[in-house]
Amino acid sequence: MNSSATGSEAGWQPESVVIPLVYLLIFLVGTVGNCLVLAVLLRNGQVKNTTNLFILNLGVADLCFILFCVPFQATIYTLEGWVFGPFMCKAVHFFIYLTMYASSFTLATVSLDRYLAIRYPLHSRELRTPRNALTAICFIWGLSFIFSGPYLSYYQEFQLANLTVCHPIWEISQRKVMDMCTFVFSYIIPVLILSLTYVRTIRYLWRSVDPLQDMSESKKAKRKVTRMIIIVAILFCLCWLPHHLVILCVWFGHFPLNQATYVLRILSHLLSYANSCVNPIVYALVSKHFRKGFKKIFICLLHKKAANKVHVAQVMNTVSTLEAELSEVIRVSEALPGRSSGHCQVPAQPWGEAEPVGQQQKGDGSVITFNVT
Repeated sequence: MNSSATGSEAGWQPESVVIPLVYLLIFLVGTVGNCLVLAVLLRNGQVKNTTNLFILNLGVADLCFILFCVPFQATIYTLEGWVFGPFMCKAVHFFIYLTMYASSFTLATVSLDRYLAIRYPLHSRELRTPRNALTAICFIWGLSFIFSGPYLSYYQEFQLANLTVCHPIWEISQRKVMDMCTFVFSYIIPVLILSLTYVRTIRYLWRSVDPLQDMSESKKAKRKVTRMIIIVAILFCLCWLPHHLVILCVWFGHFPLNQATYVLRILSHLLSYANSCVNPIVYALVSKHFRKGFKKIFICLLHKKAANKVHVAQVMNTVSTLEAELSEVIRVSEALPGRSSGHCQVPAQPWGEAEPVGQQQKGDGSVITFNVT
């Protein structure tokens, strides 16, 4: 996925500024959005639901993709070569495919979960448990590691025309087989599962609902959740499709290296990376539960910020009051007659009969001196 930029002509190129800005926008929106999704699900113990567990796993995969892949890919268009070393060359591309597999497998699993929840709500209760969902998530990540593992050797850092690049080193025939396997197992099979399950789910919902009767609240909730997951799945398919089509055209079609194909390759990358930041937007637009959760988090943050400001104001007010009182004490003490510089005089306590050396006596009372620090 990370091919070094083709030989650039002398002079300023707009993509060296525009594309990193787009990557920055994807990074900010994706980081904030996915963190909000995780906070909403974890804050109120919402992960006891199987669907929420899969949404949580999807958010973790998207957040990992955002943090470990997007910043490094953005540097391709701003730096002359690869500057992050051989380990990151392998690790970044491994994480790209690891999170892509995890997302596609999670979406396929959650489509099965929604089909069972709607088609067999009673019989599937024993199967759709949090424990089984966690087992499925572990299985998803295990399969993702297996399928993305070969990419640890697919890319390597080396010198090319006095530049350090991170580029595929496999033979052409091996790369073709690997890219075709990635297309089949990370896209074709999950999309077929998504299509089959959601078509059957929608058909069942369409036939089982009588338009003359009101639906129960549970059915309404299930329909809303299913609609939200279907939108997320469709966006995943649309965002990753151009990336796979470009690779297929490179291997089996006509894909010359010119300005048009260069733009197409960039757009396919941006679109596939943008998929990691659109899910929180879908949740906020479609799900009332997520909208309320986002609002609560923002309100809590605002309250904490306001409380911190009040606390700082109170501390500053206390300090100002103490300074004013200290100034008043110093001014009064300076006005006392017979006062020695830097000393105060107070009546002595009757602790002993001996009179302090070097002190004066006024009337029948003795005095002592002490320094004001």
